[in-house]
Amino acid sequence: MPIRRLGGYKSVVSSSPIPKLSYGFTKMNMSRSGYRVFSANSSTACTELAKKITERLGVELGKSVVYQESNTETRVEVKESVRGQDVFIIQTIPRDVNTAVMELLVMAYALKTSCAKNIIGVIPYFPYSKQCKMRKRGSIVCKLLASMLAKLFFFLLFGHLQLRVHCLTHIITMDLHQKEIQGFFNFPVDNLRASPFLIQYIQEEIPDYRNAVIVAKSPSAAKRAQSYAERLRLGLAVMHGEAHHSESDMADGRHSPPLSRTTTGHTGLELPLMMAKEKPPITVVGDVGGRIAIIVDDIIDDVEDFVAAADILKERGAYKIYIMATHGLLSAEAPRLIEESAIDEVVVTNTVPHEVQKLQCPKIKTVDVSMILAEAIRRIHNGESMAYLFRNIAVDD
Repeated sequence: MPIRRLGGYKSVVSSSPIPKLSYGFTKMNMSRSGYRVFSANSSTACTELAKKITERLGVELGKSVVYQESNTETRVEVKESVRGQDVFIIQTIPRDVNTAVMELLVMAYALKTSCAKNIIGVIPYFPYSKQCKMRKRGSIVCKLLASMLAKLFFFLLFGHLQLRVHCLTHIITMDLHQKEIQGFFNFPVDNLRASPFLIQYIQEEIPDYRNAVIVAKSPSAAKRAQSYAERLRLGLAVMHGEAHHSESDMADGRHSPPLSRTTTGHTGLELPLMMAKEKPPITVVGDVGGRIAIIVDDIIDDVEDFVAAADILKERGAYKIYIMATHGLLSAEAPRLIEESAIDEVVVTNTVPHEVQKLQCPKIKTVDVSMILAEAIRRIHNGESMAYLFRNIAVDD
């Protein structure tokens, strides 16, 4: 047997043929590799949606432990093998948003280091989605979160080595606050819609819905309201006026340099005088007299605007007022304000846990969307088209 010397090391070269290894076992494992579904929440209330999804899929919820240590650090322990499998992390967002984000990041990294093949985040309500535009000297936090979910960076200072670890490879979400948020990610994002479930609720649970009118509580919500009105073949009304403060009305001025200061020399260009924006008195474009008013939106959090809109609609003659929204955050005193208002019913989906709010306010109703989330998981794992989930969906939903 000849011996070659390579860089000071002996290399034994055999002239006999090398026996070929059988890959049958590997192929069998690859063909049988399935998927796992985990919940990244440490609270029991937030795991209800994950349990409903796994029941529809006919699989067991992945075994893991997510908890907060005494110093509030997040710890995740995966209790089963995920090697070579597609792993779906279901993360519903409770009131403690930052803890939920860390739970998702830590679990994604734990699964990555456990050699999971693909890690798909199922985040029905994407947090920080309202901070998707620049405001004064702020930042686009939604873009920051998208980058955090896509990649984690580690630097080895002395060796000048940059290690890039890909965390999530895909995201399933529902009714992003702005559809342009999908452009923040450098991997696929499936933005599902809740409108078919809410429209079905209107048709089945609202008596005499044919006598209803779809209402946009601000001009920025008119496209969504128009989409609902066209599919239900109902009238459309738009509210506009000084009682509403939409995101587009927030000041974006940067008061620097100061408005008045003593300068010497060149004073710069003189810009035309900007007149302050003044809203007109509240108006309702459309007839709501003697009809059911259905206000549609994507998020209902602070309800002061909705309560004010309900009062105006009552003054204009609407005899019942419903609110339809995908994500029911219902923060602070929202349940009490809804209970004391002219609103007859608030219908939201279970993308965000709100069982406590329902106990405080019987007017809050829930629509289950676990069916479409489970079907999205099944189709992604099997490599099937997602087009079926977007049939009869309008662009402005």
